[in-house]
Amino acid sequence: MSTKTEATVKTKKVQWFWTWVIGSVILRLILVYFPKNLNLSSRPEVSTPLTSIRRLAEGYWLKQSSMSPYAGSMYHGSPLLLTLLGPLTVTKIEGQPDHLLCSLVFVMADVVTAMLICAAGKKLQVAYGSSLQSVGLHQLSQDSDILPSGDFAALVYLWNPFTIVACVGLSTSVIENLMIVLTLYGACTRVAPLAAFGWVIATHLSLYPAILIIPVVLLFGYGPDAPPRKLFLQRKNLEVDDSNSSDRNFFEDELVNKKRMLKVFSWRPVGLFLFWALLWSSYVLILCGIYVQQHGGLQEMFKRFYLIAMAIICF
Repeated sequence: MSTKTEATVKTKKVQWFWTWVIGSVILRLILVYFPKNLNLSSRPEVSTPLTSIRRLAEGYWLKQSSMSPYAGSMYHGSPLLLTLLGPLTVTKIEGQPDHLLCSLVFVMADVVTAMLICAAGKKLQVAYGSSLQSVGLHQLSQDSDILPSGDFAALVYLWNPFTIVACVGLSTSVIENLMIVLTLYGACTRVAPLAAFGWVIATHLSLYPAILIIPVVLLFGYGPDAPPRKLFLQRKNLEVDDSNSSDRNFFEDELVNKKRMLKVFSWRPVGLFLFWALLWSSYVLILCGIYVQQHGGLQEMFKRFYLIAMAIICF
């Protein structure tokens, strides 16, 4: 395939990708302007006590009235969401749908999440291609005529019906998704502060992303560019079988050394990630403590927020 043809195919892929991205944004905006927003924000399948924008607006109103945002057992979310999204819930534009600004923020959050998925996919694809080339299987790493896996995953996220409903229904799970994907992107690029920030915020908002610590540690420890063991061993075994007896011992020794190298786990980036996670966790708790210091402090937040979150996750 000539260079000009490759450039043309690549341009078509980019145009096709952005056409579908823009289409997903337009669909969300149309649904946002639909009369009464289809009442999705009141559906229990879309919004839970932890993710409901209506409960968040109630908590912000209580806070503005010099009361505890957790009074009345209406709001069970994070104080940080009250700070970021609370002012948008009371800002209304005449003649426009309620919570329009929140809707626009959620649409942008979905787009940013998709772009992070796309970037993480490209990073993994490049790492996988370099790994294949390192074992002499560069033919498998050549680009195909289909859409790259990262772009395809991003479009699947944007056009997922539940993702669209959560965005239009003003569920704060959109922010949680953004933080989860930010964690994975930071782990793929091995940027410890970024991955730790996403993991801490995601865990703070919904607890269950805490289990992401396992894949994140593996990505930081082994890296996304770890050679594929099965292909590597197959390649080396073929070389050993095809070689003469004088070179066989050399290939076998090299194979043993390579096997040992494949099992190397680097603790330094893992330790760096854990350090930043501890730092971000402390910072988040300090901010939450300052926000609710006049309304029971962190003890009230843990009682109203984390206990309810654990109950929802368990049941």
